[in-house]
Amino acid sequence: QLQLVESGGGLVQPGGSLRLSCAASGFPLDYYAIAWFRQAPGKEREGVSCIENSDGSTYYADSVKGRFTISRDNANETVYLQMNSLRPEDTAVYYCAADLICYVETKQGAGAETKYSNWGQGTQVTVSS
Repeated sequence: QLQLVESGGGLVQPGGSLRLSCAASGFPLDYYAIAWFRQAPGKEREGVSCIENSDGSTYYADSVKGRFTISRDNANETVYLQMNSLRPEDTAVYYCAADLICYVETKQGAGAETKYSNWGQGTQVTVSS
């Protein structure tokens, strides 16, 4: 059974940076595509980014394109989300999720959350001065 654990969240000022990690165990990470979702208070969960396992293709939501970078280190069973130029509207609980492919429909974001079968517990990111 694949298990995912997120880390790296915290409080950061607007314009700052954070790097989130999604560590996998129980099954080889390179078998899975990994997506990042986020959920702000009172809002629906939003697909932020996804990285394929087959060829490393990456996808981003328009709201984070140019500021966030997703990457994977299969040897260390970890996927990262580097977040730069953070804004207050990036405040949310960030989750990583895994499945066989990135379920993106328009080559952006991460697709529908219901498509992903494995989830971490989430890590809080707060952007505030």
